[in-house]
Amino acid sequence: MKNSSIPSSQSRNRRKISNNRERTGRKPGAQPGHAHHGRKKQEATQTVHLPAPKIVAEDPDFKKTKKIITKQLVSIEMILHVTEYQADVYRNSKTGEKVHAAFPAGVVDDVNYDGSIKSLLFLLNTDCAVSIDKSQRFLSDLTGGKLKISRGMINKLCREFSSKTETERKKIFADLLSCPVLHTDCTNARVNGESAYVFVCASSDEEKVLYFAREKKGHEGVKGTVTEDFRGILVHDHEITFYRYGSAHQECLAHVERYLKDSMENESSLTWNRRMRELLQRMIHYRKEHTGEASLDAQTVAGFETEYQEILDKAKEEYKRNEPSPYYREGYNLYRRMQEYKTEHLLFLHDMRVPTTNNTAERCLRDYKRKQTFAMTFRSLESIEELCHSKGVLLEVRKNNPNIYTAVMEIFNRRYGA
Repeated sequence: MKNSSIPSSQSRNRRKISNNRERTGRKPGAQPGHAHHGRKKQEATQTVHLPAPKIVAEDPDFKKTKKIITKQLVSIEMILHVTEYQADVYRNSKTGEKVHAAFPAGVVDDVNYDGSIKSLLFLLNTDCAVSIDKSQRFLSDLTGGKLKISRGMINKLCREFSSKTETERKKIFADLLSCPVLHTDCTNARVNGESAYVFVCASSDEEKVLYFAREKKGHEGVKGTVTEDFRGILVHDHEITFYRYGSAHQECLAHVERYLKDSMENESSLTWNRRMRELLQRMIHYRKEHTGEASLDAQTVAGFETEYQEILDKAKEEYKRNEPSPYYREGYNLYRRMQEYKTEHLLFLHDMRVPTTNNTAERCLRDYKRKQTFAMTFRSLESIEELCHSKGVLLEVRKNNPNIYTAVMEIFNRRYGA
């Protein structure tokens, strides 16, 4: 076979990779009308009243007013607090038996760490995606080298948090099952260099979220997740597996728009892709304009559906005249999919509870991917499971507590089974 020596990037038939981001013409940064987030004053722990300036004492014409100007200097401090428990040992002179007072719960080893230290390290490593080594070094630096926590202890914090929050996790699971609409998605994970998967199930308002680690995709991966027993409306990308679950479906239109733009750049002679993308944008805009209403105007919706079908009919004609290129069939496949799954693309026009995208699930998965970026690969599926269990509950804890550090500290201070 002859080598043309032409790089693939310069091939006439190469596929163009579209960029879904479009220029808005706006300058970077906050836009006009953006709410200003000023520095919030805190409750003072110490008040210092400044003496009058020298000129006030020298000039009697200066009189004190009722106005007081207040400015705050906010600081935090890290104090290492160590409580040492001492128990006298008593020996029975006849039997030789030795006894001592019982130590408080949680004080088992010669040196024990309470929830305050565990909470800090857990949030750094799990919530902020800081590596174990950096979390370890950070705490050591904060305490002048006095606290040097082992990597093993930090690594086990997810397991402890997961174990102590099983009740919360079961409650979130039940709440998700009762939601009218559920977002679900799946992403790749790595276990010792091998492929694994993480599924996410989330409510539309992102108030309830759970993650699930699985060895496989498909129905085997769905087993045991909220999706398996869900009876409401599922929002997802075009993942055929999910169509076996739920009562109705809405496909993510953000993905469809992206695929249409891809078709526009690779099949520039066709018109259906541009028309369909413009129609989707009009329908989404119309839906946003009527947010909060019980339903959309039936005649307007019928008009949208008629136009949708007319565009697909046009696509059929265009692909008859211009057969899909062997180098690019994605546009043709998209046309067939939009025809077959028309109801699942337009459900948002008939039910105001249904969103137009699956961005909720994708945002939740990005939160997991941040952690994976630093971990690269996990040593076992159990490690990913513990992380998944922890992240779902952590979102719930943050929602219900103004101080997540204190709330997580209290969880770590729980006794097992409490």
